[in-house]
Amino acid sequence: MPQNTLNNKLSLFRKFILIFLLFAFPFVGSSQLVKHNDKNIENAGDFFLFAVPATTLATTFILKDKEGSWQFTKAFLTNQAVTFGLKIALNKPRPYGNGDNAFPSGHTSTVFQSASFIHKRYGFKYSIPAYLAAGFTGFSRINADKHDGYDILAGAVVGIGSTLIFTTPYQQEHMQLTFKSSSDHYLLGFRYQF
Repeated sequence: MPQNTLNNKLSLFRKFILIFLLFAFPFVGSSQLVKHNDKNIENAGDFFLFAVPATTLATTFILKDKEGSWQFTKAFLTNQAVTFGLKIALNKPRPYGNGDNAFPSGHTSTVFQSASFIHKRYGFKYSIPAYLAAGFTGFSRINADKHDGYDILAGAVVGIGSTLIFTTPYQQEHMQLTFKSSSDHYLLGFRYQF
């Protein structure tokens, strides 16, 4: 796939995430910019929980990156297994008595896993909107009194760690080795396209 096509498709992904960030963040017209325990912020974080991984996986399909799709799937499943394994094993209570299984944050680990996949596979500049969505998701969980800072930090570490295990940088087909022969000559060629 030519570099321009890849850049155009990944640029479209960045614009998609930025548009959702703009519409998902509710500005409150009171004396505070953001109200504590605001349901709109929590809903936006819930939206990113599904939108960012779905968009990330869809991007691998659009780019016809089968290896990337498989790497994303392995990292995603590992992330979910580790996150929910730790939740069950540790059974840490949520802040303000809002239930159990707080550590680590599943929302945060899922969205950070997707953002770090984009970063590692396609490059940092394409992952910026996804990292913003991941940071907002972590904030939304604290704002909704579902997690504390340690839960969010652990979720980010688990999500990013699962990506680092399975994901390799995207390699485009830009190298070509050629060989030609005739009755008395042999020609070996190497072509690299930047």
